Parts: sequence; structure tokens; C-alpha cells
Amino acid sequence: MSRVWDIPVRESTRVRDARVAAEAACAEVSLDAPSTAAAALVATELATNLVKHASGGRIVINLVSPADSRAGTEPCVQIVSLDHGPGIGDVGAASTDGYTTSAASLGAGLGTCRRVADDFDLHSRPGEGTVAVARITSTRTTRAAGSGRAGSGLRTGGSVRAGRNLRVGGSVRVGGGVRAGENVRAGGVTTSYAHAEHSGDAFGWVRSGSRVTLLLADGLGHGEKAAEASTAAVEELRRDADLPPADLLRRLHTVLRTTRGAAVGVAQLDEDTGRLSFGGVGNIGARLRTNTGWHPFISHPGIVGAHFPATVPLREADWGRDSMLVLHSDGLPGRWVPPLDPLLLAHDPAVVAAVVLRDAGSAARPLRDDTSVAVLTPAADGSP
Repeated sequence: MSRVWDIPVRESTRVRDARVAAEAACAEVSLDAPSTAAAALVATELATNLVKHASGGRIVINLVSPADSRAGTEPCVQIVSLDHGPGIGDVGAASTDGYTTSAASLGAGLGTCRRVADDFDLHSRPGEGTVAVARITSTRTTRAAGSGRAGSGLRTGGSVRAGRNLRVGGSVRVGGGVRAGENVRAGGVTTSYAHAEHSGDAFGWVRSGSRVTLLLADGLGHGEKAAEASTAAVEELRRDADLPPADLLRRLHTVLRTTRGAAVGVAQLDEDTGRLSFGGVGNIGARLRTNTGWHPFISHPGIVGAHFPATVPLREADWGRDSMLVLHSDGLPGRWVPPLDPLLLAHDPAVVAAVVLRDAGSAARPLRDDTSVAVLTPAADGSP
């Protein structure tokens, strides 16, 4: 089921809770001891930063799978830190080992997270806050103690490349993010109502040949029963990766009849033709960014597994280098404002999803429902 660890961090006593949650997430997917230690360290550092520099924030931990179906199904623990704090003026400097703004600090923080995580990405804007995403897998044999992924540095224009590390503008991205294939990436974040253990929302993505399919499901209600419905939808996606959106939704209607049912949105990109198609049943929102702006995709009323429409209207659009697709459950306000930062397209899709999630609420007015945001973007290098 869609297990979520959602920890509000407003004081130092909650740092331990973030660490324990990271260890529990690793145990849930049987990650090995070195990976568990790395996840615990990342969670500790990110939570500590929330207390010290942002006057509090939130740690959200999800269990995700590699986006590229050809890469296998090795589980990942994804740790997301969100805040509405003052932001970071010099992200590149703050993400290096030894950097500190306090004489009492050892300067570990973000530099440690960047070094020990399999994937790490951070977005920050002064006055708006910071989002950081780290993913941990069980493959740690290639990493020598303290060495990280950084190789020899190569300066190109205004960027700094160090192995797989890349500084872009006011951000640092380490690793290519979770890729949904050679030319697109997918990622997201799921939160739960009132910090519950299970979220009724879930998302997933698979590849079949040249087609990449992104699905987001919102089980009716909250809690474990809602999570059963959304999780069943994601599991069926993995079994039927070759189906087009309308056929997949019809198949899901049959599968989810034994559950509460769910709202489901399915987007499929054919990389050979450069065409994106979307079909949705229920309250799943979708917006596509193109070179002409943001365009909504409308889902059809109904409940997959209970009340299925006679026809499922499909929307199609061209997919380009500057395209970005955002799917979300109805936990996100219907009038949420798309992110305006042009640098976000270069970020890990999970960072984009977390920025959308964070900016839809505030520290004073948090979202009041299970909420999931999933994002599809071009590859970071901008290849077609």
C-alpha cells in the first residue's frame, strides 16, 4: 500500500523522528545496513537544516521504484524536505562539504546529503523556501567511504560538472534523477491527510518499448482502504504497461471492483512520435506546459471500479524539449498556480512535484487531504 512517513519538523526533538522514519522506510523494502545508515544520515541532516535555517518545515518519505522499467524494480527510499523559509542565497556553496553559516556547526548538512545519496537535487529561491530530494537504494558497493559520486571537475560555461554533479543557476542537481527512459524522466511525491501512515493516493510509471506511461490514482476516502485501491491501480499498471490509456482505464475498472474504487489519470508518451495522450476518470488534475504556456487536461466524471463512463475522451498534444506534465489528486487546490521558475525544468521531477505541493499550501494553511503530485519532464540534458 501507499505507505507514507510525513513528519512536521518545527523543533529539534523531531529530528530523531525523521531519522527513525527513514530507518523504518528502509526496513519496509529490506534495504541493506549501509543504505539504511545513509538514509538515516540524510534524514537527520535535512531535518536539522529545517530547524536551524527555515524555522521548521516538513520531511516526507515515500517508497518509489526506478522509473525505467529496463532498470529492474529495485526499491528506493525517497526523502523530501520542504519549507517556506528564507531560502538559500548561494546553493552551490551551501551544497559543498564544510560549508556553514555558524561557528558551532561542523558544516556537514547538504554536502553530506549530496555525497551519500544515490540521487540528490535541491531547489531554493530567496524568500520562497527550499525543496530537497534524496533517494537511497541498496547498491552501495561502488561508493568508497567518503568519496561520493564526484569525479574530476570540468567547468563549462556557467556550470560546474563534477562526475555526475551539475550546478545550474541557483541550484545543485546530483545524478540524473529517476529516469523513465532515455529521453524523459518521471517522479513525484505523496503525502497523507493528518500525517497518517497510509495515503489514499499513489502514482507509478512504466516503460513499454518507446512508450512511457505515468499513472496517478486517488482511492476514495482516506486510510488503508483508500490506499488498497490506489495501490492496486499502480500494480496493474506494471502488469499492463503496453496498454494505451483508454484500454488501461477499462482494465483498471475491472480490477478495482473489489476495492472502494479510485479516480485515475493516465498519461502516455510515445517517444517515437513525440505525442502525449491523456485520459482520466474522476478528480485527477492534469496540466501540460508547452512553449505557449500551461494547458489543462480535463478528466471525465466517474469512479474507476464503480461508475465508469461509456467513453473516455482522450487529449493529445505534441511533446517537446520544453514540455512538462503535472498530474495531481484533488488534495491540491483546483486553482493552484504553476511554478514560474524556468530553471525548474532542469530539476529532478520529484523536486518539481514537491515545489508544486509546497506552493499550493503554506505553513499557516497546510493542505487538508491526501495529496499526490507526479511529473513528467524531458531528460535533463534536453535531448529530444
